[in-house]
Amino acid sequence: MLSSGKDINRLLREWPHDPSKVNVRRIIGEDGREKIQLRVDLGILQMELDGRPDGKRPFGKESLLDHYLNNLKQHKLKKKTDEGFELSKEDCLNLQQEAVQYYHRYLSLFYLGDFESVVRDTNRNIKAFDFVERYALDPKDKLIFDQFRPFVLMMYTRARASIALKDKNFDLAIAHVKKGVDQIERLQTEVPNESASTNHELIFLQRWMKEINELKPEDPLEKLEREMNEAVQTENFELAAKLRDEIRIMAHPKLFKSDL
Repeated sequence: MLSSGKDINRLLREWPHDPSKVNVRRIIGEDGREKIQLRVDLGILQMELDGRPDGKRPFGKESLLDHYLNNLKQHKLKKKTDEGFELSKEDCLNLQQEAVQYYHRYLSLFYLGDFESVVRDTNRNIKAFDFVERYALDPKDKLIFDQFRPFVLMMYTRARASIALKDKNFDLAIAHVKKGVDQIERLQTEVPNESASTNHELIFLQRWMKEINELKPEDPLEKLEREMNEAVQTENFELAAKLRDEIRIMAHPKLFKSDL
């Protein structure tokens, strides 16, 4: 039997899909809570801001991952070890489908500038990948998850660095990006034929780290040292001596502080 009043064409016309960008917005749902909507080519995905994106609580848990982690906990309590605990192909498929929900949400949250929540959701998916890698019965299921690990690591890194940049903490942002680069590079040596799939993520993070370095304000002491070295190279020794004295005062202000 056909149902009337279910057509969403009006909503789609009011919010046309633009394939050149991520189409995302925040709305207030009928329950009065804020939600995220992501416009895709064939419709609109609506997600909760917290918990599982679709709002469901499988087996009374926040997510299927939490359910399986609880199963592992019960197994350890009973067996005193995690040996014998395995994830079937169906288990891995369920976890993969759930991870896709979190992917849609953290991608949306990133473009909305909610970087703290991006860190939460990407970290959650990394935890799911680690869980599958440790307990999946079929090695092929592990590879299915691992192929997405570089992208999730990149988004996790971008979110953490973006939080630091909001506070103008350039050194911390660079440290986050460097750690992300190191983690993805390590995947190339640990996973066979991984270099091709991680190339895009590595190139992006390496270029971004260079851009952050260029945006970083020059440290006053480093600026004086650079100018002194340039003065020495051009044999402007009078200026070099003056800059040297300024560096000493700046580096050890207490030694040159007047007692008056």
